[in-house]
Amino acid sequence: MTKRLASRVNTLTPSTTLAITAKAKQMKDSGIDIIGLGAGEPDFNTPDNILEAAIKSMKEGKTKYTPSGGLVELKDAVINKLKKDQQLTYTRKEIMIGIGAKHVLYTLFQVILDTDDEVIIPTPYWVSYPEQVKLAGGVPVHIEADSAARFKVTAEQIKNAITDKTKAIIINSPGNPTGMIYSEDELREIAAVCKEKDIWIVSDEIYEKLVYGNEKHISVAQISDDAKKRTLVINGVSKSHSMTGWRIGYVAGDEDVVTAMTNLASHSTSNPTTTSQYAAIEAYNGPQETVEVMREAFESRLNKVYPQLAAIPGFDVIKPDGAFYLLPEVTEALEKTGFENVDDFAKALLTEANVAIIPGSGFGSPNTIRLSYATSIELIEEAIRRIDKFVRENWRE
Repeated sequence: MTKRLASRVNTLTPSTTLAITAKAKQMKDSGIDIIGLGAGEPDFNTPDNILEAAIKSMKEGKTKYTPSGGLVELKDAVINKLKKDQQLTYTRKEIMIGIGAKHVLYTLFQVILDTDDEVIIPTPYWVSYPEQVKLAGGVPVHIEADSAARFKVTAEQIKNAITDKTKAIIINSPGNPTGMIYSEDELREIAAVCKEKDIWIVSDEIYEKLVYGNEKHISVAQISDDAKKRTLVINGVSKSHSMTGWRIGYVAGDEDVVTAMTNLASHSTSNPTTTSQYAAIEAYNGPQETVEVMREAFESRLNKVYPQLAAIPGFDVIKPDGAFYLLPEVTEALEKTGFENVDDFAKALLTEANVAIIPGSGFGSPNTIRLSYATSIELIEEAIRRIDKFVRENWRE
């Protein structure tokens, strides 16, 4: 029998994040002292009240199928959250609950893209955006947001990238891997272009609660009535409530799109895990103090380690506004240490310095590396000391 794979999967690029994390775990399991700064998840456990709500739901026999688009109670919790946090009003028909924000994004692209439709993706980007667009038959169109622009694209760049085939643009704020946040004025200009060109805005807001300093998160859907109509807000409990493994995300937006997504989910996943949905209800309806405790911890870590990382020779680091990543440009460090690219640099850091970071090539940013500070301050500082030592020992004048 000929074992021929579908052409769509042959175009996929494996997740750099998961590959590095798996390699680091393998080395750690073999007894090597590895410090991992790769994975994008909080190092806090899910809050106790959420765990208790999940256990309670199971003991009460709430372990059966739910509606494909999610429990009504969870939709209502999301509606209340969006009303409270963003002053946005949605109906139940405009909300779908999915198996994490990643699954929600995947389903969204499946229902809005036809073959050769284009989606504008600012670079650096989260690794799965272009792959999901390709899986839906679409074409990723990358526009570069460099460090001089604080890794944010302008409305003018977006306008110049739009063609007759453009269907949507992705805005990720706070961003992964950059941690940068779009201001209200920047979003207003972007929304105006999207209105003029009549394209969807896919607004990934999964890091919404992790914002530092005097910055604040603004959803592009808040900008105007038109922006709300064309924006599909993507969010979930993974980062805000340290619930990455529970796999609960949602979309809020156009009723026809949400209905199509729900119908597709009914034939692919049946429903999000029932117990996880009850946990997410408590996450949104219960006490929120732990969210702020976690945010403060991340901000404290950032303030401590940012200057240490910036002091490494050949590292050019912009202090991020949110999320839990640092994305230094390492062009000079590569030149002075003799590495041809960030992939080789990252491999050497792992095998010689026992530090796992993610090369920026996986994010469409070949001169950067991504470090997560979602781990203890002691481990982060030790990792930075190791990286600094590695760079200085390999430095060539």
